[in-house]
Amino acid sequence: MGNERIFNPRILSRRELLKNSGLGFGSLALASLLNSEGLFAADSGAAPQAGKLFSDLLPRPGHFPGSAKAVIQLVQNGGPSQMDLFDPKPELTKRGGQPHPDGVEIHQPNNHNVLLPSPFEFRRYGECGMEISEVLPQLGTVADELCLIRSMHTEHNNHPEGLNMLLSCRIFPGRPVIGSWITYALGSENQNLPAYIVLRDPEGYSVSGKILWSSGWLPALYQGVEFSSSGTPVHHLRPTEPLPPGVQREGLNLLAKLNAEHKRDHPGESELEARIQNYELAARMQLAATEVLDLSKETEATKKLYGLDNPVTASYGTRCLMARRLVESGVRFVQVFVGKGQPWDHHEQIKQEMPKICAKSDQPCVALIKDLKSRGLLDSTIVMWAGEFGRLPTTQNSGGRDHNRNAFSLWFAGGGFKSGLVYGRTDDFGYKAVENRVSVPNLQATLLHLLGLDHSKLTYPHGGREETPTGGQSRGSRLSGETGRPKQD
Repeated sequence: MGNERIFNPRILSRRELLKNSGLGFGSLALASLLNSEGLFAADSGAAPQAGKLFSDLLPRPGHFPGSAKAVIQLVQNGGPSQMDLFDPKPELTKRGGQPHPDGVEIHQPNNHNVLLPSPFEFRRYGECGMEISEVLPQLGTVADELCLIRSMHTEHNNHPEGLNMLLSCRIFPGRPVIGSWITYALGSENQNLPAYIVLRDPEGYSVSGKILWSSGWLPALYQGVEFSSSGTPVHHLRPTEPLPPGVQREGLNLLAKLNAEHKRDHPGESELEARIQNYELAARMQLAATEVLDLSKETEATKKLYGLDNPVTASYGTRCLMARRLVESGVRFVQVFVGKGQPWDHHEQIKQEMPKICAKSDQPCVALIKDLKSRGLLDSTIVMWAGEFGRLPTTQNSGGRDHNRNAFSLWFAGGGFKSGLVYGRTDDFGYKAVENRVSVPNLQATLLHLLGLDHSKLTYPHGGREETPTGGQSRGSRLSGETGRPKQD
């Protein structure tokens, strides 16, 4: 009689079946699977240490006090040329037209092993004397705020793989990007907006599309959320046709009830949980997003600072201004793309083409730094300007440069990075990083450190192992203390 009651199929759930059959080994297997996929609940108020998993956006402490609490990532897709922007090479100028003595790694056809001097002049700026190209005249005015790294190197010469590497520390898609790791670890200070917001060019996506803000195998809640910088910032936030008073609220209440029942019957489904939370967030965003993204409240002086009065700078300037308003409102991570496709991809006529993208991007980037500083936000906000790789010192096609994974430059401002610093060095032609070489995992570990996160302790179980943002401590040691010194309490 007792056994009939226990194994009655009409009242037995799958979880109970696993528990009561095979001496309970079924439930052990289920527990192992759930743990491996990170589907057990955890204390959302705890620090992001190994063994603690999260499924919400509540603000959390880091592993230790950090100097920064937010990041604005300015993605310069296409591969900006380091020797034409940030890394002057007198020897390259002197030996222009001669063969590179050792040859270079060729990525595409129509390459010639002939050294191509930069067509642009460099000037020293600020008290630090940082050398910056004439095509970035505005950037020179904030040289003393920059931490310029000239010794970056990466693992692939192709755009999709290079961008994947820059954002996830692996060349293949499928891993969480750095913005997802940060929002997973720290949550958000604003529960009425997404923790991770993406501002892409309204004219189109970059070469890798939405992969560049994917949460990978982290819960889907931590993926980037696209906001538009033209038209309605948040799509589908309001009904297409006006509804009678109270109807929308009743509909949302009914939806919440149905979602709760569905979630109870399907525990541990990351995509479902993220969708439910996003629906709830969307309801709260109806007021918050409209308020935060209303640029009409900015002064005319601020709009002019970002170049909103100039058709060349208006689009990118709008996204940079939106980024400032978002971090000011407590958003943790904002990713801003400079243009669709690969706007820095200068395989030919670099003398004619590079000034165009510089004219579009120089003023808005500098305005962002100045605006953050004037509002007391730069010390707590990391601004990161980076492409996926650099360019070769030799000629391709007619006056262009091919991809180069062996050296590139990028810069940071604020958030604890040492200002007015030039870190690392490349060889005489700018082809390879040779002094204080910095890998992408090194860089990401340093960025996380300034946010109060130890990359080796920030883990998530996947595929039978504890994954980290940098893919393992051996790959992600931090840069020396010269680049960034987080404030300690």
